[in-house]
Amino acid sequence: MTDETPQPRADGQQPTVEKGGLWGVFLAAVGLMWPPFGMPFSLIGIVQGRRARKAARANKGQAPGAVLSMVLGWVGLVVSVFAIAGYAVFWNEYTAYRDCSARALTVSAQQDCDDAWRADVAERAGIPEKEVPALGS
Repeated sequence: MTDETPQPRADGQQPTVEKGGLWGVFLAAVGLMWPPFGMPFSLIGIVQGRRARKAARANKGQAPGAVLSMVLGWVGLVVSVFAIAGYAVFWNEYTAYRDCSARALTVSAQQDCDDAWRADVAERAGIPEKEVPALGS
């Protein structure tokens, strides 16, 4: 990053403003909201922010939102990786919960599914059962 403000051009035109960083912020935010399915959006946000910064440097202009899009994109990627890791580690418990919930026709049956989910995840993770959140709530 530089502390230089863009200087007006010699021909009297205003410095260019690269809009790709703003698109990158939007796409990275979308990626952050839908982990792990938003991973491609996060990647596009990172690439868009990087391209906007390069174009702004080359044209001696500004790229508002370029750094923010890269930061949000990386955060979205990290969240998505943790979500995928969680699915991978607890896949058997998740599928058992999904199947149980599909068969649960009453509130008490759904509560039994939630209790089974908590017990299974607590056993796998080695944490107290009361610390495991319910999926259906």
